[in-house]
Amino acid sequence: MVRRILEEELQAIEEAVRRRPGGATAQQIADSLQEPPPRRTLQYRLKYLVDHRRLVMEGAGRWARYRLPQVQVAVGAAAGRAEVRAEGEAVLPLSKPGTEIEAYVRKPPEARKPVGYNRAFLDAYRPNETFYLTAAERAHLREVGTRAIAPQPAGTYAKQILNRLLIDLSWNSSRLEGNTYSLLDTKRLIDLGEEAEGKERLEAQMILNHKDAIEFLVGTAEEIGFNRYTILNLHALLANNLLADPDAAGRLRRISVAIERSSFHPLEVPQLIEECFDQILATAAAITDPFEQAFFVMVQLPYLQPFDDVNKRVSRLSANIPLIKSNLSPLSFEGVPRGTYTDAVLGVYELNKTELLRDVFIWAYERSAARYAAVRQSLGEPDPFRLRHRAALREVVGAVVRGRMDKKQATKHVATWTSEHIDAAERERFRETAESELLGLHEGNFARYQIRPSEFAAWREVWG
Repeated sequence: MVRRILEEELQAIEEAVRRRPGGATAQQIADSLQEPPPRRTLQYRLKYLVDHRRLVMEGAGRWARYRLPQVQVAVGAAAGRAEVRAEGEAVLPLSKPGTEIEAYVRKPPEARKPVGYNRAFLDAYRPNETFYLTAAERAHLREVGTRAIAPQPAGTYAKQILNRLLIDLSWNSSRLEGNTYSLLDTKRLIDLGEEAEGKERLEAQMILNHKDAIEFLVGTAEEIGFNRYTILNLHALLANNLLADPDAAGRLRRISVAIERSSFHPLEVPQLIEECFDQILATAAAITDPFEQAFFVMVQLPYLQPFDDVNKRVSRLSANIPLIKSNLSPLSFEGVPRGTYTDAVLGVYELNKTELLRDVFIWAYERSAARYAAVRQSLGEPDPFRLRHRAALREVVGAVVRGRMDKKQATKHVATWTSEHIDAAERERFRETAESELLGLHEGNFARYQIRPSEFAAWREVWG
């Protein structure tokens, strides 16, 4: 006969977790209990608390950490909006429909209706006629995400803030998957290649995969889009060395999958998965508004579960594709509570309702846009002329250095090259800019012209 779990035993575990706001491992919880049970018994009780949403588990294996779930409190719920506050987390305002979705998906899984993949949910969407975001919401997002500068090539803005974006988006997207690396751990890993002590190797792999995937999106901004090339390769980068079947990276799903603690059963027929995948890409590509595009793939890609795993990660980075291409502020998911995000995705899976995920998306984008506006301000305003001619400047300056030209030779070369390659209206300014770049070249900045140290050293001997 199975022994009934006493409520006081569960409350004792909750109290032990409450004393550690940053989360507690099973061993730390056991050490905090007056009469710690056998390890198997404790694991069973922790599983019970997680299944009934009284605790949230982050990570896996012996490094898994448990924390208290979010607590909902009403704080000036004007216009029918409540606010969700988690201990140590930011405040995320929810709409009334979003609150209702959250209440449903927080019921025990056995109390929620089992559902399968509903293709009609996808079929009903008509690009530029159907909208998940209202016109007012799209206008608001464009206002907060647009920078007041001249038009630039796709990906220019993301390249300007790439170092910050690599860390922010890699950390936040991994954190939403239960990764326990801190922001500083992530920075050391990305900047220095140093793995954090006491962490599983899989966590470092997840973060480094994000870095590679973000660099792929930003580095090929003019070529990427909602097509098989982009999304399959994005999955391959994010799933690298993380799947049980290595060949599944970048390949559509051929096996059945289950969603933990959900009553949703994804599509299982490979042919239908492929049909719906292509339909999602074609639909997304036809959407003209970048924010609607971004949110559409955040809804439909995870719902289909087109890959063996890593589907939500693909959707979060895919949401940045139209933002990067349009030189809008990227979406880093900074501060998004993991529990709320999970609930929002479950609302799509089990109810085909997008309001809670929409609340998360809008709030997250507002925070991201504000963050990168501040980052960009600290970087200074780029010179549109230099930006437009960056490749030409790199070529002419590089030729002077590699040719070991002195000042007289350089002046003649720049003038000749400019007359042959630059439009007449811009030749004088280009020549002045190139000469200024040569005069300002020093050991701390020559690498931006793809010049090797030996080439620079040899040139300096003749330049004087």
